[in-house]
Amino acid sequence: MRVFVAGATGAIGARLIPLLVNAEHTVTGTTRNPAKADRIRAAGASPVVVDALRSGDLLAAVQRAEPEVIIHELTAIPSRIDLRHWDQTFGPTNRLRTEATDTLLTAARAAGSRRLIAQSYAAWPYARTGSWIKTETDPLITSPEPAVRETLGAILHLESAVLGTPGVEGTVLRYGAFYGPGTSLGPGGSFLDDIRRRRVPIVGHGTGYWSFIHIDDAASATLAAVEGHEPGVYNVTDDEPAPVSEWLPFLAQALGAPTARNIPAWLAKFAIGPHGVAMMTEIRGASNLKAKTVLGWKLRWPSWRQGFRRGMDAPVPSVRYKEESHR
Repeated sequence: MRVFVAGATGAIGARLIPLLVNAEHTVTGTTRNPAKADRIRAAGASPVVVDALRSGDLLAAVQRAEPEVIIHELTAIPSRIDLRHWDQTFGPTNRLRTEATDTLLTAARAAGSRRLIAQSYAAWPYARTGSWIKTETDPLITSPEPAVRETLGAILHLESAVLGTPGVEGTVLRYGAFYGPGTSLGPGGSFLDDIRRRRVPIVGHGTGYWSFIHIDDAASATLAAVEGHEPGVYNVTDDEPAPVSEWLPFLAQALGAPTARNIPAWLAKFAIGPHGVAMMTEIRGASNLKAKTVLGWKLRWPSWRQGFRRGMDAPVPSVRYKEESHR
């Protein structure tokens, strides 16, 4: 199939392109930075340099590629996230989740693309009541903390638009918290550095449940969605949602870092704000059963316990497709 990857040099895109090429798809990938075009070409895809927020340019790029499937992996997440000012930190990404999503959907219809697969998030938007592990049918939060209202609104816009546009089969992949190469929870990442420096505490009893996903497993789930035939919403997470009180001490030990401090929620609120406290004490994990059952997706790293120890520096998948066969 002809596949258009919007955001081909991000954390997922860099791992996804070789998988698509090795599966013998004809791939076009975008980057905003001309210096990164060679990375896309070296991975076996055709690069397009385009600013995704320039709607006319993005629309033209899609129409030239004439893809059967569009994959929306556009984000602009900085290396360090300010938990107290989440919406400001995610401002550029929120524009990509709204403006660029709308452009890609318009482009899909103009180019005759039958399917669009888009990146969403399972790591904190589920409602913080009831079960600690949520499925795709469970509701999302309706009254988020002020610091994340714009970000949640952008996520809801993306999901509604992708799933509700006539003439386009929409699939939403709610990824868990990324770890591995190219992420903040990978080699050189800011979050790992903070854990080593004992800057990430267990807040309260550490009861917030996190669902992780290795970046390579996120990429393989995306490939499974491309080759699957069932649109809809899928949680893309590993098999073991876990509270902060379990995974944070484990990760600190795996890094050879000092044991995490424990601080009360009222004190943490001054440092990381109400949303930061909620992430450490209230958020819910996500079940991946639907993705594994419907898409036939298999994880390389089914638990963060193995991935934290052995998957942090996994190499980029090699390209086996013959270069001369690329467009």
